[in-house]
Amino acid sequence: MTSTTEQLADVSATTLLRFATAGSVDDGKSTLVGRLLHDSKSVLTDQLEAVEAASAKRGQDAPDLALLTDGLRAEREQGITIDVAYRYFATPRRRFILADTPGHVQYTRNMVTGASTADLALVLVDARNGVVEQTRRHAAVAALLRVPHVVLAVNKMDLVDYEEKVFASIAEEFTAYAGELGVPEITAIPISALAGDNVVEPSAHMDWYGGPTVLEHLETVPVSHDLTGCHARLPVQYVIRPQTAEHPDYRGYAGQIAAGTFRVGESVTVLPSGRTTTVSGIDLLGESVDVAWTPQSVTLLLADDVDISRGDLIVPSGDAPATSQDVEATVCHVADQPLTVGQRVLLKHTTRTVKAIVKEIPSRLTLDDLSQHPEPGLLVANDIGRVRIRTAEPVALDAYADSRRTGSFLLIDPADGTTLTAGMAGESFATAKATVAVDEDGWDF
Repeated sequence: MTSTTEQLADVSATTLLRFATAGSVDDGKSTLVGRLLHDSKSVLTDQLEAVEAASAKRGQDAPDLALLTDGLRAEREQGITIDVAYRYFATPRRRFILADTPGHVQYTRNMVTGASTADLALVLVDARNGVVEQTRRHAAVAALLRVPHVVLAVNKMDLVDYEEKVFASIAEEFTAYAGELGVPEITAIPISALAGDNVVEPSAHMDWYGGPTVLEHLETVPVSHDLTGCHARLPVQYVIRPQTAEHPDYRGYAGQIAAGTFRVGESVTVLPSGRTTTVSGIDLLGESVDVAWTPQSVTLLLADDVDISRGDLIVPSGDAPATSQDVEATVCHVADQPLTVGQRVLLKHTTRTVKAIVKEIPSRLTLDDLSQHPEPGLLVANDIGRVRIRTAEPVALDAYADSRRTGSFLLIDPADGTTLTAGMAGESFATAKATVAVDEDGWDF
């Protein structure tokens, strides 16, 4: 069996892990992150002094390490986390970007933000309370966003006398629930963030546990950011036409490669028009190159004069996603105002924004037993459900299972620009093309 030391030796010091913390109110997320930063010596002296001073004002004998992440003034005053607090730190083994997300139900939307790009979700549970509704909601969001690794940190073990049975019961319940949701990998770790047990250093109080500490797991969990082998996609952000004496005929299509690799001479298709041409050149940082890959920002030059504008998608001709005006997806509703059938919205996918109407809401997920509540009619804040949307123009969505970047979208309120819903595309249900009748406002498709 491979030892922890051998595992650590196999991990490159240059690798990056993005992870998000989540849990119910007072489960100790901020304290865990503070302990992680403090014990891994990732806290500057002046930061620690500020925390010690703030803790002393509250009459606390020891520094409140939660203050290292509760950065907003309102959070410090109330003693809660109300926004996503991002922190960057590193150990000799790995670099980290962490997102400490709020625990209150009304801020579940922030967990969607924090976990949308995460490689790992760290879900905390209070050992005294076990798995609660918010725990199940966070597990569902992690599954929905296809976060590849989930860690269950059973916190406050010191308050249940470090009982193995308590930990085992909670771990079994959560693992069964998350497994039904389709979470691919779950690791359970018993900890006390306040005392430091099993966060950075192994606990002297839980000799029955032989697994890694939280930091050991974060340093050794396998992650891969290599998207060069995925479906190649370039959302066009800007069309470059300098029209100067030096470059009178230059026309380039600039954007960040969302996934995959593009090569000079490759046949590509522009969506949604479907026009096909060839890559005649690639400009990268002012230099011409023969090949470019994600996440490079490049300018593609094409052999033919094709009508292309911001929001179009350039893809390999043999690997083009289907375009459709009908989108079916699983969504997490994040706005205070409900999402209703018949509602007019804007759908934003990569650099493209189109008008859309919510045609159906077939179901809403019931978190207790993972059953589907049919035809709810609306989704309220933090609801997870299925929607069917009709767009004014065709969109080229990949399945979210194939690409988190090009399989996701946002629904936006056209009146004030508020983000309403985060969507993960399932299969689009195609319908026969028909003549489109447009009303005075241009909203009936």
